[in-house]
Amino acid sequence: MKHGKRYNNISKQVETDKKYSLKEALELAKKLKTANFDETVELSMRLGVNPRHADQLVRGSVILPNGLGKSVKVLAIVSSEKEDEAKAAGADMIGFEDYIKKITEGWVDFDVMVTTPDMMKHIGKLGKHLGARGLMPSPKTGTVTMNISQAVKDAKAGKVNYKVDKTGNIHSPIGKSSFKDEDILENAKVLIESVIAARPATVKGQYVKSIYICTTMGPGIPVDIQTTLEATK
Repeated sequence: MKHGKRYNNISKQVETDKKYSLKEALELAKKLKTANFDETVELSMRLGVNPRHADQLVRGSVILPNGLGKSVKVLAIVSSEKEDEAKAAGADMIGFEDYIKKITEGWVDFDVMVTTPDMMKHIGKLGKHLGARGLMPSPKTGTVTMNISQAVKDAKAGKVNYKVDKTGNIHSPIGKSSFKDEDILENAKVLIESVIAARPATVKGQYVKSIYICTTMGPGIPVDIQTTLEATK
């Protein structure tokens, strides 16, 4: 992949033979920010799992204590009996058939979908529209539940859902480059702790293979695994 001059210049400030502490990596990522917008900070982890085996799929969700620094658009697909509950909790869009039709036609202008178990027979048909974008609700992430109020509030509070991809990697936003150092560090630690807790019992050997920090427009910064895991215990 070919990068521009700006990217190549800031990449030179990342020492290729060094593994940074989590704190150092986050501070450097923020320092290297050059875009004229508030870049998202992302944490990536390569895991020693084989995603082709169902018992080694790693997925979960966690509420980041300092949020994501953005307004989260929540769509609630619910029956009429649940509409008032979703509205009171702060859902941005609420409905059923109209939204199913819009999604079928390609509309996906929302960040999180929450729904109830009885609606999944209708939503399951939207897999090709929602799956690739990571928008399909799931009981495992708390987005398919009878407690719609809590699901909406969690999404608004900065809940992130993660799932290992086919190459064994997890990528997740942990905040914005404008966050205070201590806030972005706390978010990163909480996410890492959650991924570690989600380790499948069938995984043998080294579970976390690598950790990287980057911003929207910045290079990946390698994180020292040992000191990071020790700090999150």
